[in-house]
Amino acid sequence: MPRGTHGALNKAGKVRSLTPKIERKPRKSPSPRVKIRAIYRRRFILGIAPGQVVK
Repeated sequence: MPRGTHGALNKAGKVRSLTPKIERKPRKSPSPRVKIRAIYRRRFILGIAPGQVVK
């Protein structure tokens, strides 16, 4: 069994420096906090029941 390779400091940070930098993708939907707040407003403040409305 080779010794001294697990947790060696001579290999620290090598992978991150080699990976290509990519730009962030813009958010498609609102953040979870905003979405949950909108659901709360529809259900409890406006009183709209969840689900499809059958006419």
